[in-house]
Amino acid sequence: MKKLCLFLALLCGLAIARAASLPDPVRFSIVIEQGDLGTARDWLDSGLAPDFEGAVIGSGLMIGAWEGNVPMMELFHSRGADINKANHLGEQALQHAAWRGKLAAVRWLVERGASLNRQGREWSALHYAVFAGHADVVAYLLTRGAEINALSTNGSTPLMMAAREGREEIARSLLRAGADRDIVNENGENAMHWAMRHNNLSIARDIGGPERFGVAVARPATSWGPAQRSQAVPDRADNLMAQARKMEAAGRRDEALSLYRAALVAIRQADAARKIVPAAKRPAATGLVISARRDKPEAQSASLSYATPAAPEAEKGPDAANRAGAAATASPDVADDWLRRARALEAAGKRKEAMQAYRQAAASLRSTATTPGLTLSPALAPAPVPRPAPPP
Repeated sequence: MKKLCLFLALLCGLAIARAASLPDPVRFSIVIEQGDLGTARDWLDSGLAPDFEGAVIGSGLMIGAWEGNVPMMELFHSRGADINKANHLGEQALQHAAWRGKLAAVRWLVERGASLNRQGREWSALHYAVFAGHADVVAYLLTRGAEINALSTNGSTPLMMAAREGREEIARSLLRAGADRDIVNENGENAMHWAMRHNNLSIARDIGGPERFGVAVARPATSWGPAQRSQAVPDRADNLMAQARKMEAAGRRDEALSLYRAALVAIRQADAARKIVPAAKRPAATGLVISARRDKPEAQSASLSYATPAAPEAEKGPDAANRAGAAATASPDVADDWLRRARALEAAGKRKEAMQAYRQAAASLRSTATTPGLTLSPALAPAPVPRPAPPP
């Protein structure tokens, strides 16, 4: 009996030790984004669920798709990861790979059963690839049977995405493939409307033909509504964020904090230089999402969202993600709030919590000003950051 008790105690101790070795969502995201296959394999061997989601993009398979890391995708898929699983923003691995233009990853996913088309009104991989301007991915998806007139959550089509973003060659390829130019979304707008609003006149001419185009250009430009374009994260900010994550993973927190602060400065400077939309009017979101307001999926916003950073330790709990998302969409000053919190935590010597707050601030700034693909218009349609953030 005594030996049995000792054996059970040993098993219990091993189980506790194994659980303690598994990552939290933040560490998981950092390590998988860095492509550390060895650590990922050790975690899976120790009992990590194959669909475990990190704090930013989602599962290991999704992060692999975002990064174009086929071996990482293969590892998680071989352990049972769901190839069609959606993250909390409704994005699947195929959308992530398409958004980033990772053709090899797109091929790998489709060949292993990733769904090209989605049920009902959902953003598709084709929407994402068109919005981001990846003509090779668009061509591949169409040859594999992607629905050319797929409807987003508010009824917008890939052709509308091309018209909005000025993707001339992609727009022409969609028209040649039979895209319906007359579909009207829930806002009463079609591809011609979007092309004219954003002054993409060549696309408007291709869509409408000479007669309709002649009528359209005769209208006052203001009648189409204000144009608000997506913009890319500055390269310097991306590089600084990548370096910061490496320093953090290596335990060099002081250097990581310094790099996070520098990245935030770079984002702010790029934002001030562009002045696309007044900060007070920008919808604050957290990353790779296709609508400007995640609590109203029917509201169109042309962009792909990627990432919801982790909340500080003090705010973790079963509703932490929902609280973070609500705060992001409710307050235009969310980035400043996170910055103030980060500085206070850093001053108090809580460096780990400070870094999490800096990441949250960076994600908020990216989503409202410089996240790739994130629209700055609460009225338009279609998410990772040097990571995610989605199309309309």
